[in-house]
Amino acid sequence: MRRSTHAGGAGESGLAKLIELHAVNSAGDMMITVALASTVFFSVPSGQARGRVALYLLITMAPFALLAPVIGPLLDRMQHGRRAAMAASMMARAVLAWTMAGVISTAGLGLYPAALGVLVASKAYGVVRSAVVPRLLPGRTTLVKANSRVTLAGLLATAVAAPMAGGLHAIGPQWPLYGAFVIFTCGALLSIALPAKVDSARGEAKARLTADEEAGDQAAGATDTVAAPKTGKEPAEEGAGASNRKEQGLLGVGPSVLHALQANGGLRALSGFLTMFLAFMLREHPLGGLTPAMSLGVAVTAAGVGNGLGTALGAWLKARGPEVIITAVMLCALSAATIAASWFGLFTVAAVVSVAGISQALAKLSLDALIQRDVPEEVRTSAFARSETALQLSWVVGGGIGIVLPLNGSLGMAVAAALVLVGFALSVRGLFGGARRGGTARARVA
Repeated sequence: MRRSTHAGGAGESGLAKLIELHAVNSAGDMMITVALASTVFFSVPSGQARGRVALYLLITMAPFALLAPVIGPLLDRMQHGRRAAMAASMMARAVLAWTMAGVISTAGLGLYPAALGVLVASKAYGVVRSAVVPRLLPGRTTLVKANSRVTLAGLLATAVAAPMAGGLHAIGPQWPLYGAFVIFTCGALLSIALPAKVDSARGEAKARLTADEEAGDQAAGATDTVAAPKTGKEPAEEGAGASNRKEQGLLGVGPSVLHALQANGGLRALSGFLTMFLAFMLREHPLGGLTPAMSLGVAVTAAGVGNGLGTALGAWLKARGPEVIITAVMLCALSAATIAASWFGLFTVAAVVSVAGISQALAKLSLDALIQRDVPEEVRTSAFARSETALQLSWVVGGGIGIVLPLNGSLGMAVAAALVLVGFALSVRGLFGGARRGGTARARVA
């Protein structure tokens, strides 16, 4: 494991420590997921489970939508305390896991505020982690590859932690939460052990938006800033631009990021829809002559394989074309969902779930790379916070549709295709335009 995480210069740059930290984070999150899923979903009949899951989404996500705009600006002010912020998110989840262990057996309303706290702390960690990756980037390693290595480590840790959490749950419903407490405590220590340059902005170039770049050349903004000769006017211009961008917030990040976010929103809504719809559909109407548990197992396995394969593919991608990657995976997801709507069955369901996993993983890696490439450092954390919020809410919208939709397989897959189609229609023209502008800018700089 150490040889794998330290390969490609990651050991020297410090990226290896972040990879290992993210693996610990994912393992802890999986412990909490198993504990909550066993209480909210699997322990009651399907009819009751629908109400409980809907209540969980409402109570946790509605306040989170209100808190999320505060998280970005708060983390922006902690540019020199990112290690402390990551450690604080770990310790907060450790304390909340211990708190939930005392009420998990009754599944009362007191469980939901703690679950909200865990969600907010987890998202805060994710935002800071995404902002840290460029600081620890090894030479000749692209942002997409670095993000995929971090994400793949999290998926592998999740695969290991899931059966461990299941074994702990067999002892008692509170034991996975005690396991999460131990894991997150270790994660807090690993956060403090990250390289000191995580908390330093020295030597980093800041993008500078001019009128020409806003008109269509933002894809190479950061590169142009590095390559441009220094003048005496730059500090004042840069300060004015930073103030303007802070006022604009996410609207100032450029068209490529916004269109990529729209596309990711469609894919994230697809993920939430498939998760909820198939969870209830396969409990009531298992496929292929399998038992409900086996049908759910096929869907879960396909989703896991798809996420892992998409993340692994991201590690092999070249530095260019995140807009093209997003467009391609949108087309794949749309085609798979359309085929499943026409021929609903075990094979097509497994295929659409797997393709959705691949598409979501690759699209998210590409979105992260666009934010890290195009968004100035001083507003990058806010951009990550707001994009994560938008994607999380997209997942909830898709999941809510999956909860209330009648349990008809062909109808469900048609709705899944419609969710992807909306994201595709909103984003495809802008993504193609961004790909052309980015390619032209990179050729000119080279």
